[in-house]
Amino acid sequence: MKNSTLRLLVGLAVSMFGIHFAHANDSSAPGRKWISLFNGKNLDGWTIKIAGRPLGENYADTFRVEDGIIKVAYDKYPKFGKQFGHLYSNVAYSRYILRMEYRFEGKMMSDAPSYVNLNSGVMIHSQSPQSLPRDQEFPASLEVQFLADEGKGSRPTGNMCSPGTHIEMNGKLITQHIVQSTAPTFAAGDWVKIEVEVHGYDEVIYRVNGMEVLRYQHPQLDPKDPWAAAIIKAGAARELHFGHIALQAEGQPVWFRNIEIMSLEKP
Repeated sequence: MKNSTLRLLVGLAVSMFGIHFAHANDSSAPGRKWISLFNGKNLDGWTIKIAGRPLGENYADTFRVEDGIIKVAYDKYPKFGKQFGHLYSNVAYSRYILRMEYRFEGKMMSDAPSYVNLNSGVMIHSQSPQSLPRDQEFPASLEVQFLADEGKGSRPTGNMCSPGTHIEMNGKLITQHIVQSTAPTFAAGDWVKIEVEVHGYDEVIYRVNGMEVLRYQHPQLDPKDPWAAAIIKAGAARELHFGHIALQAEGQPVWFRNIEIMSLEKP
């Protein structure tokens, strides 16, 4: 993708962000409320991007809506072939609380990487789907990683993964890809409640079933990552103050429901 095109897309994302929060709820006001990001009927308000596929193509019906649930399925795939996918919110967000539930269903694709087993997540502060080159597998973002028991010992959910990004914890830059949470290990069939409290660039807090399991500060793009470096070169700030929300599809069937957001923006 040419730099001029990427620069335009970054600008469009910033514009969308500003327009959205001009009308956002004040969390301290009596009228604040949870707003559904998923209408339970279709994928209106979301954009699909699957690696190797054009923007907006729902290849092999990967993302489906059934019984008020977003279901990631692979029964129509001949093979996975590194077709990592994400379902992006059409709006970028900065200060908010996101809550949702997930559960795993079925088996991973046999040709997907082994780490994909009972593994999914939701990305925050993500680059826009329009800014991803066709073959980019993961957006530059911060992940709330969803995991389930493989029968091999402790495997806590709610970890932080950092494709194309870094974070800080207690004033120290953290460059490792995964930071483990203090959450318990859940069975694959369990519905698990996830809550993410995001304060722009200042702080992010992960909660699992109502309990805090991880917090960090100062999410930022990694200038040594080639995809993140392209975004920075196009004019984006290294510090991540806002971004899109994206549900993962990385080779393991998974279900999502009750996806809601509450703005923490001030009027």
